[in-house]
This record gives sequence, structure tokens and C-alpha cells, in this order.
Amino acid sequence: MTGNTLDRYVARQIYVSVGFVLLGFLALFAFFDVVAELRDLGRGAYQLPQMLGFVALSIPTHAYELLPIAVLIGALYALAQLAGSSEFTVMRAAGLSPGQAARLLLKVGVVCALVTLLTGEWIAPAGETAAEKLRMRAMSSLIAQGLGSGIWLKDENSFVNIRVARRSNKVNDVTIYELDAAYRLRSISVAREATYRGDGRWALSDVARTDFTPAGPRVQQLAKGEWRSAVDPGLLDLLIVRPERMSAWRLYRYIDHLKENRQKTERYEIAMWKKLLYPLAALVMLALALPFAYMHTRAGMVGVKVFLGIMLGVLFHMLNGLFAHIGLLQNWLPVAAAAAPSLTFFAAALAIMWWVEKR
Repeated sequence: MTGNTLDRYVARQIYVSVGFVLLGFLALFAFFDVVAELRDLGRGAYQLPQMLGFVALSIPTHAYELLPIAVLIGALYALAQLAGSSEFTVMRAAGLSPGQAARLLLKVGVVCALVTLLTGEWIAPAGETAAEKLRMRAMSSLIAQGLGSGIWLKDENSFVNIRVARRSNKVNDVTIYELDAAYRLRSISVAREATYRGDGRWALSDVARTDFTPAGPRVQQLAKGEWRSAVDPGLLDLLIVRPERMSAWRLYRYIDHLKENRQKTERYEIAMWKKLLYPLAALVMLALALPFAYMHTRAGMVGVKVFLGIMLGVLFHMLNGLFAHIGLLQNWLPVAAAAAPSLTFFAAALAIMWWVEKR
């Protein structure tokens, strides 16, 4: 085989394996989503077509999260198969050095990284937003739109604007426009903060209430107030996009907004750096898979390597979340907290490759 033919052959084996692994994972996670959504089936207009639409629109988000793991397992399987059939041994005898093998996998990894970047920056956020809107519209008469002015909700005869909603059970800068039976404006209440107390009750603080009466507007300043509403934290969870699900560009703009208002940005900075560095995890996974091609494969060892790949993938996913939380608690540099899992696995790949070469 010529160099280009060999590259295409190995790349094709890896791409096919990664594709099958990813499809298997997506089918499994879609099944889990269907089971989770069954509890809300029949609520409002949330019927089977809407539920299946929501599950389908959530697939790109799962694909983005699972791509590096699928790359690791798929590459391990493909390389183990090549080693088991002695094809990799023949390639080495024909002059394929570890450096050349690494360059070959680097080309494959760049393609996987670009696919991960494209999915995470454009496809997954768009799908997540569409899924949330579909579920919201189907499950209740409440309506919501993500505008520059914040979250807007229709709550019976009231329209509610929430400017700042970082947590679903405590929101800030809430404005409630209450209408009468003839849809005339009856009152406007502006609260600095609203905290959910349960049973549809929100405790308001620092409230400025304006009542529109036949005698004219009447303004009251209240230290505390109460807002009874069908809006609850579970509903707001559908509207508030978590930092981990936002695109890097959207995170950058939001971080800039928070800095202008002198608010904490660490959580969002870590999420942004994770978004920027996550595509490189595909390269790290391929580097981790390479040493296993040099290990002698006995009968049944392919399954063992695939199982090991699954365990390593789960470990990477856990470390990705763990280091983010540790970085937030310990005030690490955001880029360090985001890069730590990939650097750890890359160091492990180099150590394993060194050990294999020394044998």
C-alpha cells in the first residue's frame, strides 16, 4: 500500500467504527429520553408527536457530549481489529513507525475535532433551543421567548418579564403586568428579587407596585410581596439555558455583559474554555487509543479493549465535570480547570505509549 492508500484505509476503518459507536450511544440515550418524558405525556398538548420531536431535537446535544467518547471506543475497536488480524503488524513491517501512525491518527482527529466544534457551536445549541420551545408550547398555555430584554411569560391574565434568571428558584428584576377581564392594564409590579416558596407562591422583595384605578395611578413601595403563579422552577429550568449548553460565542458575550455589571463570571468562563477545548478531546482520545494497537491481541482481547475504552470514556466524562467544579471552588484559572481532563488523559497516553515501546 502507498502512504495515501494506507491513510485512507485506516481512516475509513476508524470513521466507520466511530460512526457505529456513536449511533449506538445516541439510540441508547434517545431511549432514556423517551422513558424520562413518558411522565409528562398527555400533559396539555404534549402528545406522542411532540414528545418524539423533543427527543429528536435533543440528539445533537447528546452527539456533542458523546463524540470524544465515541472516538475513543471506535478507534480502540478499529485498531484492535487491525492488530488482531495482523494487518497492523504488516503495516509496521512495511515501515509504519509510531510517528507516522501518530500523524495518521492526527489527520483523523482533526476531522473529528471539526465535527465536534461544528456540532457544539451551531447544531446542538439550535436543537436545544428548538426542543425547549416545542416542549414549552405543548405542555401549557404559558408562552416564552428568549429576547434581549430577558424571559417573557404569559401567566393567566398576566405577562411577566424576568431580566436575570441564573437559578430557577430565585430570579431577579421581575416585572409583572396584570390585566383585568377586559385585558386592560390593571397593575404593574416591579420586584428586585423573587424566591420560590412552593405551592405556586413566589416571595417578592423590594417591590414597586403601580395600580391603575379610575381615580388615577396609585404607587406603593413595599419591602415584601407575594406572587401567586403557575410558573415554577421546573418550568424555568426549561427556559434557562445552562452554560454547558450555550455556544462559546454566546458565553463570551454573556461574560462581557457580566463583567460590565461587576458580577461573577468564573462559572461561565470555565464553561467557555471547556467549549473551546472540548473538540481537542477527540485528538487526545486518538492518542490514548494508539498504544493499544501495539499490544498483542489474543482471542477475546478486542472485547476487553472495547470495555476498557468505555470505562476510560466514562472516566473522562466524570473528570470533565469534576475539574470544572473543583476549579470553581478553588478559584483555579478557568482555562486550567477546562484543560485539566484532556491534559491528564494526554499525559496518560504518552506514558502508556512509552511503556509499550520499552517492552
